[in-house]
Amino acid sequence: MLIAEELDVDWKSVRIEQGDSDEKRYGSQFAGGSQSTPQGWEPLRRVGAAGRQMMISAAAQTWGVPESECTTASGRVIHTPSKKSVGYGEIAAKAATLTPPDQTKLAMKDPKDYKIIGHSTLGWENANIATGKPMFSIDFTMPGLLVASLHKCPVYGGKVKSANLDEIKALPGIRHAFVVEGFPTPGPVLMGDPGLTPGIAIVGDNFWQVQSARAKLKVEWEEGVAGQQNSTDFAKKAEELFAAAPHRTARNEGDVEKAFASAAKVVEASYTYPFISHAPLEPPGTTAHFKDGKVELWTNSQTPAAGRAMAAKTLGITDGDITMHMLRAGGGFGRRLSNDYIAEACWISKVCGAPVKVQWSREDDLTQDYYRPGGFQKLKAAVDASGKIVAWKDHFVSYGDGERFAPSAQLSPGEFPASFIPNFKLDVSVMPLRVKTGALRAPGSNVHAFVFQSFLDELAHAAGKDPVQFRMELLSTLSSAPQGGMDPGRMKPVLALAAEKAGWGKRTLPKGTALGVGFHFSHRGYFAHVAEVSVSAANAVKVNKVWVAGDIGSHIINPRGAESMVQGSVVDGLSEMMHQEITLEKGRVVQKNYNQHELVRMKNSPMVIDVHWVKSNNPPTGLGEPALPPILPAVANAIFAASGKRVRTLPLSKSGFKWA
Repeated sequence: MLIAEELDVDWKSVRIEQGDSDEKRYGSQFAGGSQSTPQGWEPLRRVGAAGRQMMISAAAQTWGVPESECTTASGRVIHTPSKKSVGYGEIAAKAATLTPPDQTKLAMKDPKDYKIIGHSTLGWENANIATGKPMFSIDFTMPGLLVASLHKCPVYGGKVKSANLDEIKALPGIRHAFVVEGFPTPGPVLMGDPGLTPGIAIVGDNFWQVQSARAKLKVEWEEGVAGQQNSTDFAKKAEELFAAAPHRTARNEGDVEKAFASAAKVVEASYTYPFISHAPLEPPGTTAHFKDGKVELWTNSQTPAAGRAMAAKTLGITDGDITMHMLRAGGGFGRRLSNDYIAEACWISKVCGAPVKVQWSREDDLTQDYYRPGGFQKLKAAVDASGKIVAWKDHFVSYGDGERFAPSAQLSPGEFPASFIPNFKLDVSVMPLRVKTGALRAPGSNVHAFVFQSFLDELAHAAGKDPVQFRMELLSTLSSAPQGGMDPGRMKPVLALAAEKAGWGKRTLPKGTALGVGFHFSHRGYFAHVAEVSVSAANAVKVNKVWVAGDIGSHIINPRGAESMVQGSVVDGLSEMMHQEITLEKGRVVQKNYNQHELVRMKNSPMVIDVHWVKSNNPPTGLGEPALPPILPAVANAIFAASGKRVRTLPLSKSGFKWA
């Protein structure tokens, strides 16, 4: 849309073709961190403007007229004096011979003339998705394709000691069954993507035959130290760490103990949140064809360059021997930042000497994920007689080794409300972990917003203040953004708009129904949510309506798409909130399918998710992640306002709550 706007073509004339993985040709190819818009806003528009200028130059040369007499509209160059015109397609070959102009000196469109940016547009592949066209990685097929599964130890890193491979090979449709040694995974904490995992590869004619054979597999595993892990032990260890001196102090400003001693009120609370799985609708999978020392891949990685590197490492070949075709993914949310499934397909194809599609089952996906890390926080804060927060102390217990956190398990020392409170201390302790962890949509923020905005709500009630006004006063303690942090001047109008649209303080709600609020800054986006929630005497929760306000800069490129993405963020956050949890028993993941790691059902989703924008004088930023975090504290705070029951542990089901 950005290119088409500056190129000056009609959107109905645009066709989109997915490029292969080729960073030498296309530059960085990456999907994550809500980076597409902030990274592409300037360069993509300049690409379009350069193309438009080259079309003008080609037409002017063809006609023998000055370029200054030419303009464009709807994919045509127009000679203003004579009114003659020519379509881009008619002069494209000539334009392609010209030297591209200096992109830093191009004249860009005045935003008032935008015809595409800021106008709602349907997603390019919506119709194909809605009608079930075979367009995802899981749909890919080719002549002679075999289907494979790598049966891994239920304890991460476990290796095969023995297995009934001869029996498996004799089953109908099974072509191969063999042990995969995999790559070593040293250290007390797994860092990054270890790649090929040990296990048993079963290869057959179709997915059903392979999975049926897996059900008959009998394996004796060498589990290693990871088999000693239990979620209950993590919780016990966290309590031990809370009781001891912290491993280190990440931030220390003012004198928190002195401030506590002279405060009007002191509030203490402990918050916990679990590991959860990405659980995309399409489980991981890749098709690989290794032949003559080269490999061709069909996959949906969010990090194609890292996927290519993984393929090269696995096969012992160079990047130039790899062709990677990019297919659409049925959800990623950070799971496809890791490329273990690519390594599996490469290795199995090489051993089998045939094209192979590795397709994970749902059970594989939930039990072999790079999980959102769980964590524990013990908070203590104080307010003075006027209700102002004067001290804040947090002992954050997470997973890691020394000063290294496990992937995505960290808490930034600058996370709000740091800098906004004069006496502030963040202590950190970590424990070892032999489970893969990684980024899940709005990594870190998706739990820290719940903890901090919920605890702020506790402080507001302790101070006897309205929760929205309490937050406004806290935001007003700084006039500008601290180093690398949230700009209060951008968050305050967002919070005010969400409250206004929800009728905060202006509506009388039935008994058992209340509003809750939360805000968060992440991935350059500013968002505030207000949730209207009803809670029955039996702890049945109904989220009636959600109001969302956001500031992601000066332009909303596609309002329809942006609204849908925000609504999806709210629904995704509700899924994380009520039931989702990954637990370990003897190193094994307990939850194996959606019935144990539930997605929110349509009947439990809000009937209305009302989205509004604050347009600020800032470059447009991303949207895939920052709209999610505030929904968790907004609902949790509404539950307290409606029922008097404070939620400090996720998922809500652990505290006896359920969907109405």
